[in-house]
Amino acid sequence: MSKTGKKSKKRAILIFIALFIVISIVVGYVITCVEMNKNFGRGDYPERRFAATYFYDHYENEYPRQEVSFLSGENTLKGYIYGGSNDKGLIVFAHGIGGGHEYYLKLLTKLVDDGWRIFAYDATGSGNSEGEGSKGLAQSVIDLDLALDFTESDPELGKMDTYVLGHSWGGYAAAAVLNFDHDIKGCITMSGYNTPYEQLASSCDSMYGKAGILLHPFVWTYNKMKFGKDSSWSAVDGINKADIPVLVIHGNEDETIGYEEAAVIAHNDEITNPDAEYKVFTEEGRNGHNSYFYTPEYRDYNNNVLSPKSEALKEKYGKDIPDEEMEKYYASVDKELYNGFNQELVDLIDDFFTKCMG
Repeated sequence: MSKTGKKSKKRAILIFIALFIVISIVVGYVITCVEMNKNFGRGDYPERRFAATYFYDHYENEYPRQEVSFLSGENTLKGYIYGGSNDKGLIVFAHGIGGGHEYYLKLLTKLVDDGWRIFAYDATGSGNSEGEGSKGLAQSVIDLDLALDFTESDPELGKMDTYVLGHSWGGYAAAAVLNFDHDIKGCITMSGYNTPYEQLASSCDSMYGKAGILLHPFVWTYNKMKFGKDSSWSAVDGINKADIPVLVIHGNEDETIGYEEAAVIAHNDEITNPDAEYKVFTEEGRNGHNSYFYTPEYRDYNNNVLSPKSEALKEKYGKDIPDEEMEKYYASVDKELYNGFNQELVDLIDDFFTKCMG
């Protein structure tokens, strides 16, 4: 083969390799976008026949609320004020992904009983709020920032001392929003992650093992292109920036936001705020992502009754459990046990925010 022919062949190989790399990157990013859109779809409230949770219709006679709204981008978000005559302080609550604030009403109503006024809202693509989906892990801090803008501009709420509380998606937001300029007197972050990218990367590793690292550049790019300057707010940076007390809560067997991985508490050696405190739930069966909400009685009921029933249905039907079977299952649940709430956690929150008042 002539020198010219060898050069042409070498050039063709290099072009092929370059095209293969470019196509692989494009395909990888497209696949990542598709998967992200699936994972960050709407978090609607379920039909009551397919749920054991007490939603607002269970509480409305004893806990009237005022409905308000505010904008997040092009979406109108619904907010709700509970304990309208309470004056102890205002707790702004940010919920976890996959549903709205009503999943937490047992906690919120107990805090109302303790004298707090609560402002809770359904985030983008969640519950009663607008949005085709929840967009991504960075969206929660964007929504909380705007929720605080709303409360601060309200003639009555704006006069109250404000505290932030959040769980999971909202736990990240509660700490990360401290990077913004809001007058917040205290913060509690429950089961939160430090940054969206860390949690996305950790999820890839959990799903695909060592191969998950190949997806890290794609999820980083997706997150950056989706949220721009809001893509990388750090919860730890917010805690360190804020000159206020912060309580970090986590379960040491959390399989959703790893206790030693992407969690805020995994970075406790980087937290320099002298007023930061930590609470780790370690009791077996009540030390997961949200199982520290459970009462001991519900923990035992879940282990001995609900889990065996659920496993039997999965074994019989796989993923395609008939609606009538699911309806029977939820109808059989002891709703009072299911909706019980760990009083230790309520007291922890109440005591911490009360201490912040001093």
